[in-house]
Amino acid sequence: MQQIFWRDSEDYNCTVDFVSSPFLVRESTFNGKNGSFDTLRLDLMDKTTSMYHDADVLVFNTGHWWTHEKTSRGEDYYQEGDHVYPRLKVLDAYRRALATWARWVDNNVNINKTQVIFRGYSVTHFKGGQWNSGGQCHKETEPIFNSSHLTKYPTKMRAFDNVLKEMKNPIIYLNISRLTDYRKDGHPSIYRMEYKSVEEQIAAERSQDCSHWCLPGVPDTWNELLYASLLKLGRGSWKT
Repeated sequence: MQQIFWRDSEDYNCTVDFVSSPFLVRESTFNGKNGSFDTLRLDLMDKTTSMYHDADVLVFNTGHWWTHEKTSRGEDYYQEGDHVYPRLKVLDAYRRALATWARWVDNNVNINKTQVIFRGYSVTHFKGGQWNSGGQCHKETEPIFNSSHLTKYPTKMRAFDNVLKEMKNPIIYLNISRLTDYRKDGHPSIYRMEYKSVEEQIAAERSQDCSHWCLPGVPDTWNELLYASLLKLGRGSWKT
């Protein structure tokens, strides 16, 4: 868990916290007959919730870490109660985790004080593989202009759409999947750092970042949408 603060109480009476909890639900350990092993508790929120449950504005996001590679390929990893699933598909686990998050919001957040936002899934643009298998995007210099070349709406966001319908408390959903799909040119790619040798650059080309975003660019648009959404739909202090 990582927590980063930005504080400016003198001028704006504002504190911004970044809390890293990539799954939102709790990473845990299960003690089995053959020893202990890591699990992901789909039925429990991460312990970091105590840090932010009463904030004025909460912005949640999860999606990119829900892959087979980062979840032990779904084998003996997902846990609910005392049960560890021998095998469970990533999308099924993702749905269960989102349902846990939705219940937590409904039961623990005072919507008269706190505005809850969920930022949707931002699209990746790997070609020829994934982040760990040679996927590339470093020769992309222009956005996609033809909408027929865009990918299908992410299945993870369809899952979230269904969870959102069942929530009791109203939240703001920043659905940024389509707008990020156009920006195949907006990723750090091989330019995450300054390379001091040819060998370092070759290594960078083999492991490119085509999922995060450079600034200025896409995240700036997210911030503008967030601000506009708070002004239009915000609750609590945003009503005044």
